[in-house]
Amino acid sequence: MKFSLSTNWCNRRITSGRAISEKAMELGFEELELGFHTTAEQAAEIAAMRDRMPVGSIHAFCPVPMSAPQGYPELYLLASKDEGGRRLARAHVKKNLEFAASVGADAVVLHAGRVMCRGFIRRWDLKRRVKRGRRMIDVLKRELDALAPELEKNKVTLGLENLPYLEGFPAEWEMKDVAGDWVKPWFDTGHDFVRRVNRWPAEAGLPVPPLQPVGMHISDSRGGDDHLPPGAGRVDFATLKTMAENARHVVFEPAATVRERDLVAGIAHLRKLWSLG
Repeated sequence: MKFSLSTNWCNRRITSGRAISEKAMELGFEELELGFHTTAEQAAEIAAMRDRMPVGSIHAFCPVPMSAPQGYPELYLLASKDEGGRRLARAHVKKNLEFAASVGADAVVLHAGRVMCRGFIRRWDLKRRVKRGRRMIDVLKRELDALAPELEKNKVTLGLENLPYLEGFPAEWEMKDVAGDWVKPWFDTGHDFVRRVNRWPAEAGLPVPPLQPVGMHISDSRGGDDHLPPGAGRVDFATLKTMAENARHVVFEPAATVRERDLVAGIAHLRKLWSLG
């Protein structure tokens, strides 16, 4: 099992892509995920280091689009209610698929969208959330079908990430309706913990079939979207060993504030817990 590091951890304080790759190697990682804060200059320098530090995945939208003031994973949403917004999202996802293939990555992580406005997270909104999600499934499926030729041509899998808010789409119970040969779940351990603490999957009362994700974001949590290193929160990583063994990418995605020694301790914690030596 290879451990990968999201460049979002450091690419706002380490400006050199070469230095980012060297830092990841120094800490014991074997692969990189280019995060959505990665600039075009950093990406080019990291790509030049691929023989020593491969790029396994990228997190849309990467590199930061020239039109954007800063990186953000929801600049464009495939599951937008607005047709123009979906068209923009489709164009930028296509660019990210091509970029991923150009740097040797075989997966693009995507926040697909929201079915409600941010902030609708109270329990009494759950029924409305489920109802609106049903309306969005066909919308997202059409967008994914339109991207299917690009996914296959570039040999890149689109990983739809579970999101730590109720309005995030697709939810656990919706993923089966949009996943396919080139579209898979992407499982964030901290986001999942937030969702379980809030009991959204349980209280939705809908079946959640087990689906193997193409990749995982490894982050611990104390109940919020904390992005802590493993062992610093309450995520039960022992139960996730089999999922990690079968995932194509296992990516540490710590917050930028996580110290190097705590990140190294998190790697050691998982290696011991999962008997990786």
